[in-house]
Amino acid sequence: MIDERVFTEAAQMQLAGLYRLSLSILASAADAQDAVQQGMLRAWERRGQVSDESRLRAWLMRIVINECRNIQRRRMRVFPVAELPRGAQESGEIADGGLKEAIDALDEKLRTPLLLRYMEGFSEREIAQTLSVPVTTVKNRLFRARKALRAGLEDAEVRFL
Repeated sequence: MIDERVFTEAAQMQLAGLYRLSLSILASAADAQDAVQQGMLRAWERRGQVSDESRLRAWLMRIVINECRNIQRRRMRVFPVAELPRGAQESGEIADGGLKEAIDALDEKLRTPLLLRYMEGFSEREIAQTLSVPVTTVKNRLFRARKALRAGLEDAEVRFL
């Protein structure tokens, strides 16, 4: 069991990464903050379940990802008319050809491992633990994400030249 001080220090070190990940999944700052806050509350309540400090980072990421999915499920029930996408966003095209937009256009199953690998510095094994999938699945998703990202950026470059 991890003591409160160790948990608190480790959690505070992960806050920025947890927020970036949840923001990439939810695309709303308010929802991302809610996901991180709810995730940290759930992690605090269940901190006794993790006995190894080295697994804490992946465990926290997993909890926040699950909170993001809970928020997405709640969102699916209610969709305000004022927030309907317009223009290029309706067709799913990349709005300005930027990298962020290309990443946001990726399916969540491809985007999450990509961000964990390149933004958070997770190893393929850590990503596999976090997402509860085999390492080969992580490698496949990373390959497909890079390929889709490359294709999306090339298409955007052609459209805007």
